[in-house]
Amino acid sequence: MPLTRLAPVDDFTDLHHLLVTAFAYMDSRIDPPSSLHRMTPQTLAAEATTAEVWALTEGDTLLACMILTPKPDHLYLGKLATAPDHRGRGLARRMITHAEARARALHLPALQLQTRIELTENHATFHRLGFHEIARTAHPGYDRPTSLTFAKPLTPQGDLP
Repeated sequence: MPLTRLAPVDDFTDLHHLLVTAFAYMDSRIDPPSSLHRMTPQTLAAEATTAEVWALTEGDTLLACMILTPKPDHLYLGKLATAPDHRGRGLARRMITHAEARARALHLPALQLQTRIELTENHATFHRLGFHEIARTAHPGYDRPTSLTFAKPLTPQGDLP
């Protein structure tokens, strides 16, 4: 199963469809609505000019994706998604392992990601994958936390934990 970095000139239609399908379960659970509702294949292609958009495929089937954005002190992992009919196969773990390798290559000491406060199953998954909560934030106009920020510090490759 190859992991491929998409370029801005690539067709992002299938990736957009994967994100919409994979995130559909959130629609009735999160408030405010996901930023995914503002994304299109064209905005994803534009994002690929400043971020790394990665896709995991098997044959012609898109199985998982993520967007990696370098920040001064971490690599931000966004829109991590696995096709619903391919969950439970370790694909998210594989994507995160690749994100760790990219962070090391970019000399960044940690990964960070955000998930919505309502998605407690995501919190548990990220804890199992070595992340810990570092912040709670509110979207504009909300007087309560709406998102959790998780981080995973990285040891240099080759070091023992």
